[in-house]
Amino acid sequence: MPILYLIGGENVFKRSAREVNERAFQNAGKPLNVLVFSWARASFDNSYKKRKKLVDYFMSLGADSISFVDFSDSNEVIAKKMADSNLVYLTGGLPTILLERLKKMSVDHLLHDYCGVIVGRSAGALALCRKCVITCRSSLKSKIIDGLGLVNITLKVHYEPEKGDTLKTLSKKDTIYALPEGSAIIYNIGVCSFIGNVYLFQEGQMRTLQNVDANSSQTFESK
Repeated sequence: MPILYLIGGENVFKRSAREVNERAFQNAGKPLNVLVFSWARASFDNSYKKRKKLVDYFMSLGADSISFVDFSDSNEVIAKKMADSNLVYLTGGLPTILLERLKKMSVDHLLHDYCGVIVGRSAGALALCRKCVITCRSSLKSKIIDGLGLVNITLKVHYEPEKGDTLKTLSKKDTIYALPEGSAIIYNIGVCSFIGNVYLFQEGQMRTLQNVDANSSQTFESK
């Protein structure tokens, strides 16, 4: 079972979730071989605009090697790349595109069986959950869709407090965890811990689970 780091969002240029990533990279151990899935956008690895910025960022965090998965790679090649890594990183973008591509290439099964650390940022975090809250671009309305189910929660990323009424309504049917940018949920063998502000929406009500710095955490049993 992998250790999951779910990040609510990050400005990679400002490295606004550096403390979370530092903890994840330390957790993965040494030598640190990072494998990146930048599949959440219409363009793929070679045209991923933040690629060099991401590589520089990860090297500063102590990565010994950084590889990218091409969508054209076979399942066997992807499995080999994952076996040679100890940290998998899923970038942000469009969760529906990311989920479709991960399933099409059977990466969802590989992620379930992975034994290292998996970091999901924004769309990457949503994809790892049982369900995720997304906003439809055409109508600007939010809805809940199925994720890969590596952790049994419903998640909203890029949470802004002024938009809490929508989540209160949705939470009448499903408990929702909401992460602002820079905050994170760490999931390890059935137990979650939090970094930064994490909000719980349940039965139409909202409460703050934690408001701490990146060096603190509290745990609870995940349902």
